[in-house]
Amino acid sequence: MSILGNILGKIFKRDKDAPAAPAQPQVTPAAATAPQPAPAVDVAGILDFMNDQRDQKLNWRTSIVDLMKLVGLESSLAERKELADELGYTGDKSDSASMNIWLHKQVLQKIVDNGGQLPRDLTP
Repeated sequence: MSILGNILGKIFKRDKDAPAAPAQPQVTPAAATAPQPAPAVDVAGILDFMNDQRDQKLNWRTSIVDLMKLVGLESSLAERKELADELGYTGDKSDSASMNIWLHKQVLQKIVDNGGQLPRDLTP
């Protein structure tokens, strides 16, 4: 699984080995054509709760390193460079500060794109 996939999986509690979702009940043709909005997930609430359970508090709101640590992933420079490749980073990876800022924004955007709800101050 990709690093981004692992991050999203930890936040949204998706497990690559989890059984498939149960079959959906039958719906009428009219209901089948109506768009069904996905329920919004309070990502800040989830991550804040995870952070509250830790002895060492992490600043996941501004740091990709802390976000990765919070969800239980390795946050080494090598892992962040791999994540940068995965997300299409075209900047200089030896400038880790710029890369980290970009990564954090991209990961937050991917969280939102996958149904995550973030406070306005965190919305990319």
